[in-house]
Amino acid sequence: MIENTSQLPSIPTKRYFTISEASDLCEVEAHVLRYWEQEFTQLKPIKRRGNRRYYQRHDVLLIRQIKELLYENGYTIKGAKQKLSVDESEKESKSSALSDIRSDLEAVIDILD
Repeated sequence: MIENTSQLPSIPTKRYFTISEASDLCEVEAHVLRYWEQEFTQLKPIKRRGNRRYYQRHDVLLIRQIKELLYENGYTIKGAKQKLSVDESEKESKSSALSDIRSDLEAVIDILD
């Protein structure tokens, strides 16, 4: 997913990051982050007092993934959206498959007991 993370600063163990902190961590300008919020539905920072944005760790990781897709892999905005939605649906299907396997295993355990 993210291969060139060694070039980016490590993410501190904080709960929330301001837009300037997130932009520094991802090496992307703040106005780009605001634009990406409009384009990528997955990127939804918490908004508080005066519409201030607070990003969480998963948001910062998503920003880095978007940056990699757009800047390093040469995706368009539309292509990056599709890639992220495909990745998301694959995660959901894998999660569903794991849930099915878990319930099957629990049934087998009940039979053996």
